[in-house]
This record gives sequence, structure tokens and C-alpha cells, in this order.
Amino acid sequence: MFREMRRGKQLLSKEDTAAVMNRCTNGVLACLGDEDYPYAVPLSYVYFNGKIYFHSAKAGHKIDAIVKNPKVSFSVIDEDTIVSEEYTTYFRSVIAFGRARIAEGDERLEAFKALVEKYSGNQQEEAKHKKIAECTQSYIIAIDIEHITGKEAIEYINK
Repeated sequence: MFREMRRGKQLLSKEDTAAVMNRCTNGVLACLGDEDYPYAVPLSYVYFNGKIYFHSAKAGHKIDAIVKNPKVSFSVIDEDTIVSEEYTTYFRSVIAFGRARIAEGDERLEAFKALVEKYSGNQQEEAKHKKIAECTQSYIIAIDIEHITGKEAIEYINK
């Protein structure tokens, strides 16, 4: 169903792919937008329990697109270093394919806690809990991953 990576030598292991997903702080969600135009939007996320989670307003282009067609892709770039003498970049990235849905109940709460933990830095626990308890105007969206691959520049592999 999903294509094999053309340059298989550059494929990251499952562990390295998960590490990239955990390390990065933003990615790009791609879905089918208005009038079937691609819609790609950068956003903050957390990789938690093998799924991708992000928060969203309850109305707007992103939610409309997901409701219309839940099939999405999500990509992150971990590294992209210009190597001018080689006219290229050394990179590391991940792309995931899956289906997006609104998380509810305990899953919503746990994913929201994971998001807050990832982006709260050294905030006090009380402030974190308050932020979670007060947020009712946002959805937590889950992407159930069907296929995920990481890739890095051949130069990293050859080191």
C-alpha cells in the first residue's frame, strides 16, 4: 500500500525514527483542503504512545479538511545542514502517513498532558495542571500512524 523508500540505505531504524519524532518540536501536517487543494500547515506536536498528537481550534481549515478526509501525512525535519562545497544539505527527516481523528476521554487527557509536558519547560506542576484543566476550547487531534519512515543523508551513514 505504501511505497518502499527508493534509497533504502538511507532508511533510519525504527528506534532512530522514534528518536527524531521525540526530539523535534514542530512538523508539517498535510491533508486535502478546500476544492481538493493540498493543505500543509506547520504545527507543534507530541509523539506519544506511537501516535502523533496536536491541538487545534474547533473550527477552521485544518478541522474541516480532517473531517472531510482523515487521511493525512505528517513530516518533520530533524537536521538540514548546508554543505556549500558539495552543493547540498546533510539532512535527517521523518514522514508518517495515517488517519487523523479527534481524541476523546482519557486519550485526550493523556495526550494533552504529554503536549503540556513537552512544551512547558520548567513551569511549576500547578501551572501545568491548571492549563490542562482550563483548556476546553481546543480539540486534541490524534494521528493513528499506518506507515512511518525516517531518512538521513548518505553522508551520515558513511561516517
